[in-house]
Order: sequence, then C-alpha cells, then structure tokens
Amino acid sequence: MSSTMSTMKSVLNNTDIKQTDIDAIVQARHGAAHTILGLRALTNAVSSSKGYLVISVFMPDVDSVAILDKKTQKQLAVLTQVDEAGFFVAKLRRKKHFAYQLKVTRNEQVEIIEDAFAYSFDSQRSILGELDIHLLNEGNHQKPYQKLGAHQHSIDGVEGVAFSLWAPNASSVSVIGDFNQWDGRVHPMENIVHHGNCSGYWTIFIPNIPLGSLYKFELKDTHGNTLANKADPYGSQAQYRPDTASMVANEQAYPWQDAKWLAQRAQRNARNAAISIYEVHLGSWKRADNGDFLNYREIATELIPYVLEMGFTHIQLMPVSEYPFDGSWGYQPVGLFAPTARFGSREDFQYFVDSCHQANLGLLIDWVPGHFPSDSHGLAQFDGTHLYEHEDRRLGFHPDWNTLIYNYGRTEVANFLRASAMHWLDNFHVDGIRVDAVASMLYLDYSRKEGEWLPNIHGGRENLEAVAFLQRFNEELYSQYPGTFSVAEESTSWPGVSRPTDSGGLGFGYKWNMGWMNDSLQYMSEDPIHKKYHHDKLSFSLVYAFDENFVLPLSHDEVVHGKGSILARMPGDTWQQFANLRAYYGFMWTHPGKKLLFMGCEFAQGKEWEHDGELDWQQLDSHWHSGVQRLVKDLNKVYTSTPALYEKDCMHDGFAWLEHDNSEQSIYSFVRVGEDGNSPVIVICNFTPQCHQDYQVGVPVAGFYQEILNSDADIYGGSNQGNLGGVESKLGQCQGQEQHISITVPPLSTVIFSLAWQDN
Repeated sequence: MSSTMSTMKSVLNNTDIKQTDIDAIVQARHGAAHTILGLRALTNAVSSSKGYLVISVFMPDVDSVAILDKKTQKQLAVLTQVDEAGFFVAKLRRKKHFAYQLKVTRNEQVEIIEDAFAYSFDSQRSILGELDIHLLNEGNHQKPYQKLGAHQHSIDGVEGVAFSLWAPNASSVSVIGDFNQWDGRVHPMENIVHHGNCSGYWTIFIPNIPLGSLYKFELKDTHGNTLANKADPYGSQAQYRPDTASMVANEQAYPWQDAKWLAQRAQRNARNAAISIYEVHLGSWKRADNGDFLNYREIATELIPYVLEMGFTHIQLMPVSEYPFDGSWGYQPVGLFAPTARFGSREDFQYFVDSCHQANLGLLIDWVPGHFPSDSHGLAQFDGTHLYEHEDRRLGFHPDWNTLIYNYGRTEVANFLRASAMHWLDNFHVDGIRVDAVASMLYLDYSRKEGEWLPNIHGGRENLEAVAFLQRFNEELYSQYPGTFSVAEESTSWPGVSRPTDSGGLGFGYKWNMGWMNDSLQYMSEDPIHKKYHHDKLSFSLVYAFDENFVLPLSHDEVVHGKGSILARMPGDTWQQFANLRAYYGFMWTHPGKKLLFMGCEFAQGKEWEHDGELDWQQLDSHWHSGVQRLVKDLNKVYTSTPALYEKDCMHDGFAWLEHDNSEQSIYSFVRVGEDGNSPVIVICNFTPQCHQDYQVGVPVAGFYQEILNSDADIYGGSNQGNLGGVESKLGQCQGQEQHISITVPPLSTVIFSLAWQDN
C-alpha cells in the first residue's frame, strides 16, 4: 500500500466517515450528504475520539483546504485529501461547534470562503420552517413563492441564497450552476425531516452567490437514475431562450410609484365602470429597427402613450410567464413565476406595470393553469414520477396541444398554481388575471373520444377537482387582492362562471362572451343580401347577455390559424368591407358587456396576425385604415364618457330592444340607460348598403337627441350621411314608445344618439 493510501486510510479510521458515504457523495447520489459534510461532532465509539469534531469537505479541482476559526482567523488544521475526486477530512480537538471558514488553494491562488454545509437545516434560521412545510403539505400556504425557489437570505450575518425545492420522490437533489461549474456533487441538498420523516422538501443555503447567477436542479429518481436537469418551478427569472436555466433574481423591493392608482383601482375595475381592453402580444406589437424584440421599458415608452391616445382603459398581455417556444405565444409556459426574459428582467417588467398605473391604465395578464409542455427542463416527471401531472394519460394529456394536465386534486400542485397567480398580483401589482382555456379544465372529455377519458366519482364528465381549484383561486384572489378581478375564457354554457362560489358559481369576475363573438362574426361575414336570413344571429346574444358578467372579445384567436383578419371576413368591395367593419365595431361598443380588442384590429390590419414580426403599421398611411383607427378612438371616448353605455353592462334593466325583428332591412335599434335612468342612449345599426331617410325610431323621453357618433362620417372613411348633429323628438307612438325621432340611417353604419336635453 502506498504511503498516500495509508495516510488516507489512517485518517478515515480516526473518524466515523465510511468509504461508502464518500463514494456516494463523489457520485452525487447521497441522499443525506449534509450528515457527512461540514463540521460535526465525532460520534464513533472510540474513547480516544471523545471531545473531537470532524470537518469534511468535498471540493473538486482544489489543491488544498484548511479550516480557520472565523473569529480569530487562526488556521486550525489542514484537511487531508482522502479521495482523489476532492474529498478532504480533518479531526479537531474541540468539543463545541464554532464559526469557521475554509482556506482554499487552487492553482496557487488562495481564497477564504464560507462552507455551505456550515448551515444545515435549522428551522429557526432556515428560510423554510416547520410551519411552512406543514402548510405546504396541506396546500394552504399563502405565499410559497417566498419560501420555495431561490431567495437572497442571511444566516448569522452571512449573505447568500437559500434554495428550496419540492421533490418528494427523488433520492437525491443538488443545486447546479455557474457558481459550481454545474457539478451536481458540490452542493447536494438536504431533505428536511418533518415530524420524524423526510418531508420531500429539499434545501441548502449557499453563501455569497451573486445576483444573476444561473442555476438548475439535478435530481435522481428513487432508483438513483439521473434525470434531466430541471429549471426552478418557483424561479422568478429565467435565461433567454433557447437557454433554459433559472436565474437568481433581484428581489429587493421595487420602488413602486403607483399608490394613487392602487387607491382608485377598485372603482376603475368595478362592474359599473367603463372597461375597454387592448390585447397585446409584446413580441409582435412593435419591434426594433433590426427586428429584435423591444424590452419592457422600451415597450412602456411606446405602447402606453398609444393606448392612452386610443382611449382604452386597460391593457391585457398575452402570457408573459416564461415559455420555451415562440410559436406557442406563451400559452405553453414553463416558468409560471418568471416574466419572460425575451423582453428583459423582473425589474423591467415591474417598471412596465408601474408605468401603466402611473398613466391610469389597468393591466391584465393571461395565466395558463390548464396545461404545460413536456419540455425536459420543465415540470414533466419532475422527480421521476408524475408529480405535477396525472399519471393516466386519459386524465393527464391534452390531445389538442400535446401537453400535460396538472393534477388539481393534489394539494401541493393546486397550491403551486394558485400561488403563481397571486404572485403576479403581489409582486407585480397586475390588476387582473385572465384564465386561459377554462373549458378544457372543466370537462374530463374535452376534445376526447369515447374511451379516451375517465368519468368523475359520480360518473359525470365534469372535472370536480378543477372546479374546486378554480373556485378557491377566485376566493383567494378577491379576498387577498380587493380591487383586482378575474376573467374566464370559457367557451361552453357552464352555468355560473361569473357567479359567487357560495351560490355554486366558479367565482370569476367576468366571462368572455364567446357566443356573441361567434354569432356576430358569422352574421357579419354574410353578404348583405343574405343577412335577412340570419337576422337572429346578432340579436340572440341578448337572450343570455345578463346570465354572466360578460366581456365581448375580438381576441387574437379570431385572427389566426387561417381565419384571416377581422377585416377580411367582411363582405363586399373595399368600401363595403371597411363600412361593415365600422358598423360592427359600433355595434360591439354599444352592446352590453366590457370590451376587448386585439392589437392591429383597431386599424383593420388586412392580413392575419403573425407572431414573428410586427403589426403592419404602414397601413395607417391609407385613409381606410386610419379612418377605422380614428373610429375606435372615438368609440372609446364615447363609451368611457357615457355612463349609459357601461354602468349597467351586467344588468338586464340597462338595455331594451327598440327593434330587433326588421330582418328585411337588417336594421337593429336599442336603448341603453345608466344607473340614473335619465340619460338614455339610442343606437341604430344598419347592416345593408341601403341608406334610409326619415327612418322612425322610438325614444323613451321627449327632447333633443344629439348624434354623438356616426360610423359613416367621412373622417372614418364613410359616405358622410347623417343627421346634422341631432334631432328633436316628436310625439307619436313608435316601437312601443310615446315619442320618436325621424332620422337618416346611413348605409352600413352604426349611429349613436344621446339625450342632450329633455323637454318639459
């Protein structure tokens, strides 16, 4: 035996360290490396070893390691290398633990460092305490994103990063990153013991990790097989795709300047408020001259003034949670807690939200709890088991999108998802959450054939676990963040989507009115000569308009996948297409329900939306397109300044038909009233190219009715047929009213009148 090997064996014989433990640590498969590494009491039975401590360090690629008394900086011992891979050991004649540092020599360079294993789990000092684990196991932790993931932390005055992860079926877990050469042997995590058992929550405190450091988790399954390296499920910042590591984010309190907005947003987001939403895909609204993405700060500089000029009250962003594939538009996210790095950092996104609020604009984000992609660095088979998703593909796989479905019945998973939504409200001050693809969550047989799905415990098709999840999500949102609101993209007739949970509803603030959207677009696509055969398509929405609190959406979904643009669906020649679109927008803005319009639709972009370029802004050089843009601007102005058009959006007594059965002329007319009931608005929509003179419309109050908007005005590109500013009502029954007005109804138009003054 060589003298070196003899020395190594002698050192180990004087400690309680087993070669099998060293081998497991060197091979990154030791599930409890914290019991070996660091400074601890020597516990073997040799009497001569009593009153000693042993220090064990694994550091590959170093020449020597010494231990220093941190208080005196006195060198106490040089550790002996007992394994060529880099395992060092020393025995110290001391009885009590003490603060220490390591003196490391590498390539003749000496460095004094802190040892991560001087800070094994201590519920009094750890970022993840006993109560946290209890609440996480119950699925009742209010803010798990403050505990799990990577967080700046301090122990005994030492600054560093606390890493915590839920992986109950892993046999070992390590943090790997650019601070340890992505070596899974260096920083094995500790599986926290809770009530005498391993909890499945792994943690480690690593001193002196700089902000911006890249990291992942290396896991081994129950059989010791190494899994694909995983990004942090709770990571709040990620690498720019195609790279997939998480980043240690700057979590210092952002200097928010939006207190004024927060104080008033409950009123701005109320159901009796004017809400007109501009839906935006940040990657394709505008781009830099070289085609690169703008960052959040640059977008704020350009987007916010534009939205203000257009008169919208809110911006809604398509998903900004980190996602790997541009072509998913964000609807297949991997990092539910991280703003996508495509447009900048966490702080940059906070700046964007803050800028919106300072400009009195609300901000909503799309949130995707319905499914997730199977990318290897994501949640799929996270710890070697189906941890986040259902194991049975009949419950856990989406055939439409080739994605995986969350197991909503698992308390930790439901807690994770709810927390991701609350995180955006908490740390980013967003005003609302629009939940994507709710129908796919509610129905077990969604897009499945017979035999491809499993019924619930009652034999039905309803996903009872998803229902309970959505109800609790809404309860938490409205109780913890008053003044914010939720919106469901729900395309079926599920009852009570926007009704309170205590009355059996799902608890959403609003539901997208997909029925209105489908029916109205089908109607508008018909040639005027055929519209009379489809007259009820446009009026049917009022049969159920107040069953839910509705948002009328013309969203991105209506301008993709071969559907063409909204403009392209309008029939006729160029003049008629634009006139039809203007009349349609007029109908939409006066119909009960809040408004949502996808970017580009406000100036009638001619082609289908493409995510990999910017909008066709050059089309605004055409008077056709600039006319539609001006109309939308004026519609928003009329809408937000006319209480009758928004105060009773969700109440049946705010709307009444005047005429909905005039199929021969394809004319509709109705009245809207606000909460005072004294300032009615009269709307007339004509969906044929025929102009009608002296057309009589009933009005509820005698007086002068001002024409406040006419979509046929020449400033919008119309033929400029109108009513010279307004008309006086006349006595005489019409459409069930005692008074009427006699007006010109322009071709393919919506005309809006407001009572300017009332006759005595």
